Parts: sequence; structure tokens; C-alpha cells
Amino acid sequence: MSAESPVGAPRAPSPDPFAQVRTRGYIGLLVMAAVLGVPISAGAYGFLALVDALQDWTYTDLPEVLGLQGTPSWWPLPLLAMAGLLVGVIIRYLPGTAGHKPAEGLSTAGAPEARELPGIFLAAVATLGLGAVLGPEAPLIMLGSGVAVWAVRLLKPGTPPQGKAVLGAAGSFAAVSTLLGSPITGAFLLMEMSGIAGPMLGIVLVPGLLAAGIGSLVFIGLDSWTGLGTFSLALQDVPHANAPSGAEFGWALVIGLAAALVGTGIRRLALLLQARVERHLVPATVLMGLAVAGLAIAYAEGSGKAATEVLYSGQSALGPLLANSAHYTVGTLTLLVAFKGLAYCVSLSAFRGGPIFPAMFLGAAGGMALSHLPGLQLTPAFAMGIGAMSVAMLKLPLTSVLLATLLLGTQGLTVMPLVIVAVVVAYVVTLRLSPVPAGGPGTGAPKHTTSS
Repeated sequence: MSAESPVGAPRAPSPDPFAQVRTRGYIGLLVMAAVLGVPISAGAYGFLALVDALQDWTYTDLPEVLGLQGTPSWWPLPLLAMAGLLVGVIIRYLPGTAGHKPAEGLSTAGAPEARELPGIFLAAVATLGLGAVLGPEAPLIMLGSGVAVWAVRLLKPGTPPQGKAVLGAAGSFAAVSTLLGSPITGAFLLMEMSGIAGPMLGIVLVPGLLAAGIGSLVFIGLDSWTGLGTFSLALQDVPHANAPSGAEFGWALVIGLAAALVGTGIRRLALLLQARVERHLVPATVLMGLAVAGLAIAYAEGSGKAATEVLYSGQSALGPLLANSAHYTVGTLTLLVAFKGLAYCVSLSAFRGGPIFPAMFLGAAGGMALSHLPGLQLTPAFAMGIGAMSVAMLKLPLTSVLLATLLLGTQGLTVMPLVIVAVVVAYVVTLRLSPVPAGGPGTGAPKHTTSS
């Protein structure tokens, strides 16, 4: 209590946190968010279609064009070497850093500058299209926000910084509107990433949800019009799950603990490799590409399965993995987790992309392997693995629960209690294993700047 505010004196009224929402300027922001949502979501759809076509062309069609009989077992080597060369050159010579470093987590540093957008786009296309083990969500988030802010500067140069930030967030919402299976999942991802809370959450969330809703409609329309596919996270024919048992709650503890240990190991090794890659950027990135290729070839030779199960993000492979679960032995699934986990770690250290889908795939494969043991059904194991591994890599518990449950449709409601337990255990153990921030506890360091 200060001298200027004696006891009993009337207090000044608190400012209305929602006053901005009732202004004409906020309505203008909503209109801008809706308008920008259309081209940004259409561009995101085109980006995903390009990556998908590039994957098919480089891995399947190009060997035939070169006169080879099918895709030879050694084919990932030149493919990933080229990916490493392209990404290393882009990071070294184009403005910016070609997007955030995935080993350090999803970035919340704000929209990139317009001059950085070409490097982000090109590095992501080379990473995702040529086989590195990363996903498209991080580049899309950055491209969506960067394009939105760039467009606002062109169309309304006088827009205040706060308005640009809100529209930049709306651009990110539109870009990932259906990538994670639902606009709601994407919204929670962006909210947890940024750490926005209180009244400001609603101010930013409403334009973002509007842009995401419009983006979802654009994706649906383009799916139907082009026939290229949905490019959204989805599973078909999920096996039935019975009500959770006591044994499965015990397995939730085991899966949460295992995911925290594996995720922490992947992240720490990736950061260790990243420091070494940056000393000799271009040759080291090529070397990391060759390492990913070697891991994929070793898995294919040891398991008799396709090398592509180790390559790429795993987004489109989740459905076939679950549908063909009877064709995977415990040994094969263990090999898959080991080799894809190492390829994921190497990709995090050198390439540009997002960490979500490989983490989901690793968790799913690990859960499936454990489902061969007594007392654990396949569908709960699959879901718990996804949720626990996602939170171990992202440190976003609510998003991780939604990723694991909404993906399963009606079965997600049945397994949700188990997923929550696994996610909470993995989250707490991951935080315990993580190094204390530089400021240390209680020093006033920001609580949420990135999620690594």
C-alpha cells in the first residue's frame, strides 16, 4: 500500500481488458483475418501437395526415369545427400536461418521478416520432400505468420504492432488449420506454444479461430476440387477399445516414463549434434543426410520392410501402421523405433521442419510394441504412446492429449483417461530431466518463450 493510496480511499477503476474487442478497429482485424485466411490456407494446401508430389517423384518415379529397375535399396543415399547439400547452402547463404532450429523446439519468436520467407520455404521443401525425418507444421506456422504480416504491411501500412501480431497469429492458424486433424488441435498448439493467457488469449484467439475455420473450408474445397488428397492427420478403422483396466493405468505410468527418457535422450543428442553441425554447416549437413539414409537402409535390410518407414515425417504412415499392426512383430517394431528415433535425432540437428509427426509416429510404434505384452490393448497403447512421446518432445500437455485422442475418433473418448495419465507422467518426468533455464528458478526469466 503506497502513501498515495491511503486505506479507505476509492480505487481507480481497472481498465477493461475487452475494450479493444468492442472497437471498430477490432472488427477490422476480424475482417482482415478472414480475408487473409483464404490465400494463406490455399498456399498451405499447395505447399503440402508439392511436398507429397516431390516425395513420390524422387523416391519412386525418378529411379525409373534413370532406367533403374524399381527403387534400389541404396537410393536414400543420393536423395538425402542432396537434401543435406540444399539445406546447408540455403541456411548458409540465404537471409535468416531458413526457419527455426527444430532441435530447440517450436519457435514463438514472432513472424519472420519477408526476406526470410524464401529460405524457410526452400529449406522446408528440401527437408520434407527428400526424406529427412521432420514434419511440415513448423515451416507452415512461420510461413503463415510471415505472409500475413507482409500482406498487412502492404495493404494497411499504418496497422499498429499489436494488430500485426494478432494477424500474424491468425496467419499461423490458417496455415495449420486442418494439418493436425482439427482446427481446435491447431489452435491449442499455437496457444500453448505462445503461452498466451488471460484476456489477451481471447483477443488473439478469436481472429485465429476465424482464420482457421475459413482455412478448413478452403482445404475441404481444394480436396474435392483437385483430388490430391486431404493432407490432414486422420485414421480410418481404429480398432475397438474396451473400458480402461487397472493394468492399463499401470501401463500408462510405464509408457509415460519410457517416453520421457527416450524423448529427453533424442533432444539432448540432437542439440549436441547441432552444435557440431553448425561449425561446418554445408558438409556436416550432407553428412547428417547420409546418416539418415544409412539408418533407413539398415532398417530395411534388418526388417524386410520399406526404408520409407524410417524416412519422412510419419504423418501419412500412422494409418497404415495401425491398420497393418498384425504384420509387425515386437522385434520389427523395436527396430523401427530405434532406427527412426536415431534418424529423427539426426534430422533435428541439421534440417528444417517440425518435431510433431515423427514424435507421434515413434510413440505409436513404441505403444504397439508394448501392446504385445499382457494387460494392454492395442488402441490404448497406440494412443498413450502418441500422447506421451508428443509431450516429451513438445512440452505441450494439452495439445499432446488432443493429438492422441481426437485422432482416434469415438475410441479417443474411451482411452482419454489413460492418455491423460501417460501425458502427465511424461510431462513431469521430462521437466525433471530438463536442465534448469539460464536464469534459474525465481529469477524472473520468461516462463514460455519456446517449447523444446
